[in-house]
Amino acid sequence: MNRTAWLQERRMLKFRDVLSRWETSELSALEASELLGMSERQFRRYRARFEDEGAAGLLDRRLGKASPRRVPESDRRRMLDLYREMYPGWNVRHFHDRLQSHHGFSWGYRWTKTQLQQAGLVERTGKRGPHRRKRERKPYVGMMLHQDGSRASWLLGAPPLDLIVTMDDATNEIYSAIRVEEEGTDSTFRGLIETFSARGLPCSLYTDRGSHYFHTPEAGGKVDPEHLTQVGRALAHLGVEHIAAYSPQARGRSERMFGTLQDRLVKELALTGVADIEKANVWLRKEWLPAHNARFAVKPAFPDDAFVSVADRSLLVETLCRHEDRVVARDNTVGFENQRLQRPESPLRHHWVGAKVRIHAYPDANLAIFHGPRLLARYDADGRLLASSARAAVSPAQPAAPRRALVIDAQVQNPERKQTPRRNANPHRRQPPKASPARPS
Repeated sequence: MNRTAWLQERRMLKFRDVLSRWETSELSALEASELLGMSERQFRRYRARFEDEGAAGLLDRRLGKASPRRVPESDRRRMLDLYREMYPGWNVRHFHDRLQSHHGFSWGYRWTKTQLQQAGLVERTGKRGPHRRKRERKPYVGMMLHQDGSRASWLLGAPPLDLIVTMDDATNEIYSAIRVEEEGTDSTFRGLIETFSARGLPCSLYTDRGSHYFHTPEAGGKVDPEHLTQVGRALAHLGVEHIAAYSPQARGRSERMFGTLQDRLVKELALTGVADIEKANVWLRKEWLPAHNARFAVKPAFPDDAFVSVADRSLLVETLCRHEDRVVARDNTVGFENQRLQRPESPLRHHWVGAKVRIHAYPDANLAIFHGPRLLARYDADGRLLASSARAAVSPAQPAAPRRALVIDAQVQNPERKQTPRRNANPHRRQPPKASPARPS
């Protein structure tokens, strides 16, 4: 017996009981109608039908008839055909959004889900686990950012890639999404530069305990706050608090976001036919991210913004990169990752042999050599000297150059300037006697 027949039988039994109490004058017509949940006029109609037709008169005459609000059968078949032919394997919510945005579909999500389940195209979800109390979102935008990576076959026919996502805790808005071959320090810096340049500096960054984020002396143990990684050094320099997550449940917000991305993004990319990593990143930034944020981002509790704007982007570029200390060799070269970077001649000093310098390795694989705050030279990914590196500069990521260095630099920039002879500081100082001219004999 299905639920409709069972409810119909219960309704008939209740009507007979109330009718018998009315016949014995135990209840009035008004009281009987209130017990049955109908009007007094409707009770009189049912009483007359029961006297004329018996129990058959109490049956609901709407059963077996199609509802006037029923979805046309042609629309139902079209929806099922679209799922079988164009969107197999999509979840119901994603498929329903696609129907509304690209196929002019106006029917509800629950009806779509029911029809797909009845057709055997979508499995029914199992019973959910116990309820767990989730952490409340930050009230302001920019108070906490999440950054995490997920490895999957994002591009059709390509090997698995890592997707690096930087998102806001308050709104779930994704600020940066980059596909790379392998997650690491450079991919982290690349995502942070995109986010900090567009929005500003956040109050904190929440990540896992990967080796490029934190130094963990013991596997699964606590992070070492004294030994900073390249990412930790850069965030500390910018004043951004770095928070470590100690379990996947602690990163639940970003983990759920990756569940959505792995289900939707792979299918959306397959429809575009993009197979190149860089083209896919451009498509992500220009087309997919705006649509995704409009669909899934939520409003923050307060409209204020906790980001701190950065006026000079070069501050971020010179900070969010790898810093490595080196010593200049006797042939005025600097070794870095199986490369010898030739130091060009400089008017600042005759040679740089034995000088301690700092290598800046940028996320785009370019390199630079700094001596203190001063830029000495820039190189491409192959170690070739760039023409623009001949001009001296001061790194905004380091303290300003000392006063003496600036004076020397001014003298070097004007090599034709004549040096004024130094005057005697003490005019009363005894001078050596002058030789008297020889007398003629």
